[in-house]
Amino acid sequence: MIFDTHAHYDDSAFDPDRDELLSSLPLKGVCRVVNVTASEASLTESPALAGRYDHVYTSAGLHPTEIYDLDMSVLDRVEDLCAYDKTVAVGEIGLDYHYPDTNESLQKEFFEAQLDMARRQALPVIIHSRDAAKDTMDILRSYHAGDIGGVVHCYSYSLEMAREYAGMGLYIGVGGVVTYRNGRKLKECVEYLPVDSIVLETDCPYLSPEPKRGQRNSSLNLSYVAAEIARIKGMTIQEVEDITLDNAMKLYRMEY
Repeated sequence: MIFDTHAHYDDSAFDPDRDELLSSLPLKGVCRVVNVTASEASLTESPALAGRYDHVYTSAGLHPTEIYDLDMSVLDRVEDLCAYDKTVAVGEIGLDYHYPDTNESLQKEFFEAQLDMARRQALPVIIHSRDAAKDTMDILRSYHAGDIGGVVHCYSYSLEMAREYAGMGLYIGVGGVVTYRNGRKLKECVEYLPVDSIVLETDCPYLSPEPKRGQRNSSLNLSYVAAEIARIKGMTIQEVEDITLDNAMKLYRMEY
């Protein structure tokens, strides 16, 4: 069975067939999904999905590019969602310096406030980091993120940094990029990291693996990711699925 540790099924890309798709997942080998909040709207939409499907869970958090028109008081809503019994993490939170209008100081303020929240609520964190490697690492070190627990989602940095994150006790989220010809850095990380540091994720509807690249992604495509990890590691696909499922259960502090 497969555990999709990071999805966005509240995205409008799933409006035509959301119920049909989500209902079908357990019958097709996907036993659990964490639908990850990012925007203010998703703080309502994601727990609604979790309430509708036994195998769907939610997080509580604001993505670093979704905060610019918000007051810090919105974090009260995030913390309220932490109390929901199907909320398994604070995220996705972090830093994203990719766009030219980046407000780094505001992103850091929200990031650190949500790290504090995760510690208060005893929940792991889902970390988003894009073009912000040093600042993300510096903040996570200063907050002793290994004591909080969590995952560096959609990992895109160096093997050296991945080893440091794994050494802190954080998981590395691996998705469709590992199947890409230009995904060399992630392939290298998968090759040299212990498999018990890796969890599977889609980030759907984005980042579909080969041979589905360019199409809408879904949890059903994680079989391609597991197969590529198995090829790189010299393991069976079943071994990869079993170990990453166990890792995800530990990450989100769930019981079978």
